[in-house]
Amino acid sequence: MSALDHEPAPANAKPRGKTALIALAVVFIVAFVGLIALGGWQVQRRAWKLDLIERVESRIHAPPSTAPGPDEWSRVSVARDEYKHVRLDGRFLADRDTRVQAVTDLGAGFWLLSPFRTADGSVVLVNRGFVPADWKAPVGSNPASATSITGLLRMTEPGGGFLRKNAPAEDRWYSRDVQAIAAARGLGRVAPYFVDADRQGPVDAAEPRWPVGGLTVVRFPNNHLVYALTWFGLALMVAAAAWRVALEERRRRVAAYSSG
Repeated sequence: MSALDHEPAPANAKPRGKTALIALAVVFIVAFVGLIALGGWQVQRRAWKLDLIERVESRIHAPPSTAPGPDEWSRVSVARDEYKHVRLDGRFLADRDTRVQAVTDLGAGFWLLSPFRTADGSVVLVNRGFVPADWKAPVGSNPASATSITGLLRMTEPGGGFLRKNAPAEDRWYSRDVQAIAAARGLGRVAPYFVDADRQGPVDAAEPRWPVGGLTVVRFPNNHLVYALTWFGLALMVAAAAWRVALEERRRRVAAYSSG
């Protein structure tokens, strides 16, 4: 006889009926299988996230390629194109700038978005970089001559920011909503993406040259391993609870048999 058989059964505890045991078994099995499934799903999500991070890193550091033109716009997607390092050749359109509220490592201020007409005649919004709230654009800050821009392709951000909607009529912008900005500035059809311009040279902390580009934050939270371990840990707790109930039921039956 094992040591467990010598442990006293709970006072006045009778063996559970068949229906109660089946119900408990179903609860434990469903909980265990469900938690294991959630843990497995997080493992799959982690693999997907690591692959995404690797793909994005390769895009960011790749030599710039020509940005998608109008014939490709319908196929542009987050999975295929977000954060691609691209190049635009053309000219900025004067007096069509839009300032979108932003908070960066340089403080609070705005992203400066300017429409850029490419060599094929299409228009792409370019986020030229960050400017402080009190910045006044000097004459000639929006070059009209032909130029080349390199940067990261970003997908439109429709609607607004967290708990704050864009207000085109009041020229208040909290997100880089390409279509809404294009409509407000009378730009017609534009690319379904914008380009975060690369930084042009080092930033002088004492006297920065505004706008400052290259401030794109590329961060993908990857807590899936922690979540997976949590779900698997909970599954083990459920298994331990089921084992404890089984041992208790055994003691009850031993006690009932001995007293009978």
